[in-house]
Order: sequence, then C-alpha cells, then structure tokens
Amino acid sequence: MQTEVVKSRVKKIMNSNEMVGYVFAFPFIFGFICFSLIPILTSLRYAFTDFSLGSKTMEFVGGANFKQLLTDEVFLKSLRITLKYVFISVPLKLVFALLVAYLLTRKTRLQVLYRSLYYVPSLVGGSIAVALVWKQLFARKGLLNSIMGEMGLDPINWFGDQKLALYPLVLMSVWQFGSSMIIFAAGLKEISPTYYEAARIDGANMVQSFVNITLPCLSPIILYNLVMQTIQAFMAFTQAFVITAGGPDNGTMMYALYVYNQAFKYNHMGYACAMSWFMLIVMCLITLVIFKTSKSWVFTESGD
Repeated sequence: MQTEVVKSRVKKIMNSNEMVGYVFAFPFIFGFICFSLIPILTSLRYAFTDFSLGSKTMEFVGGANFKQLLTDEVFLKSLRITLKYVFISVPLKLVFALLVAYLLTRKTRLQVLYRSLYYVPSLVGGSIAVALVWKQLFARKGLLNSIMGEMGLDPINWFGDQKLALYPLVLMSVWQFGSSMIIFAAGLKEISPTYYEAARIDGANMVQSFVNITLPCLSPIILYNLVMQTIQAFMAFTQAFVITAGGPDNGTMMYALYVYNQAFKYNHMGYACAMSWFMLIVMCLITLVIFKTSKSWVFTESGD
C-alpha cells in the first residue's frame, strides 16, 4: 500500500507543472553551482591562505593577505586609477548614450540601420583586435597624431605620459555606448506622447521638455544603466592589458589587471583572491550608495 502511495505521489509530481519548471531551470542551476557558486566559495577560502598555482600545500594565514593590501603601493594606486576610470567613463558613456538614443528615436527611414551601426562598437569593443586598433590610433605615429600634425599641432605621446595614458582607455569605454543606447531608446519609446503634447500647449520648448519630462520618466532606466555600467567599468581589463599593460609606471594599472598579474604572473593566487573579495565589497558599497541616493532622483508614475 505504501509503495503504491509513493508511486502515485511521484507520478503526480512528474506530471505537474513544477517539474517542467525544474527541468528547464536545471541547466542554469547546474551551471551556476559548478561554474559560479563553487568557484566563489573556493576563492573565499583561498583568500585566507598563501595558495599558489601548482602548489600541493596550502597554509592558512588568516587575514594576512588583507593586511598586505594596506601596504601595497601598487594596489592602492590601481584602486585610485580604477575609481577615477569609473567616475569619468560611466557618466560620459551614459550621457552620450542618452543623447544618441534621444536623436535616434525620431522617426526616420533609416532608423533601424542607424541603431544597428551605433550598437556595433558594443559588440566588438572589448575584443583584442579592436584594442590593438585603438592602440595604433593613439600611437606616436598614429592617425590622431597625424591629423594633429597636419593641423600644425605637436604630437602627443598618449601612452608615454602617465597623466594622459588613462584617457584613451576612457574614450574607448565611452565609444562602447551601444548597449546603454538600446536600453535608453526602449525607455524613450515607453514615454507617453501626451506628456509632450501637454508641454507644447503650455509653451515648453525642447530643452524644457527634455529636462522636465524625459529625464524624470527615464530615471528608472538611468538607474539601471548606471548600476550595470558601473559594475562593468570596475571589471575593465582588456583595454589596459592589450594597449598599455598597466604602464607607464603603473599609470593605467586597472584593478582587474593587477589581480590578473598577482594570480598568473607572480603566482600569488591567495593574495589575488583577497584583492577580488575586497573589490567585491567596494562594488557592493558603491552600488548600495547609488540605490540609497536614487530615492531622491528616481521617479515613478505612482509617486513612490
């Protein structure tokens, strides 16, 4: 009798909609556990050890790796450079993406083509090949300096000056505005035209409509793009690795690049894991600040 009851329950579960959901969710759950959760927990364990790749022994060192961060000059410099990179590149990218999206939402025959062309840099912008092209573009004898020479201006050693080397990387990041632009364009399409019609009747011009209607209605989308682009900027690696390798004099030593060097160049995996967890805490704090401050500038139709 009990066997029949168990079989009946199993059959009921197998035929239920919940089982169908579990079957379709299993690939994601399996991948998340194997390729995300387990590596995350393993890196947390390594952060408290002196683990090195290829080493059979692993000594527990407590918080020594985290204490070393406070005395590592290159680490502190990479943190400052990364924060500077984030605070410059993210606002510029969002402003540029919003303006382009605003222009591309106007009805034209080639609207879809224009959107596709502007989105292409986001598809290939993080690749090695594009980084090499960008490196040649700002080289001493590159296209930019050649144009400046034709205009009678002195060439600039972009990647040889510690104060200037970061800005080509910032420009490359801003150039990859396509994903944010698509999201902004979708948000702009959702704004009711009646708002603009009422504003025109009241005598508002284009700038006033943009400031008082477009930006408030688009503020939830701005919040989403701000958070996503901030996280992405903190993980910037390819540009610095390919174009400058962190030079000159660690002037473009991005945080992710320094973590990579510690893990695979100097074989300090435990220290690299400690750096990764420190950056996770920094990113969480900045994201928390963004969400806390968003209550004063993100608006919804319900007024919450």
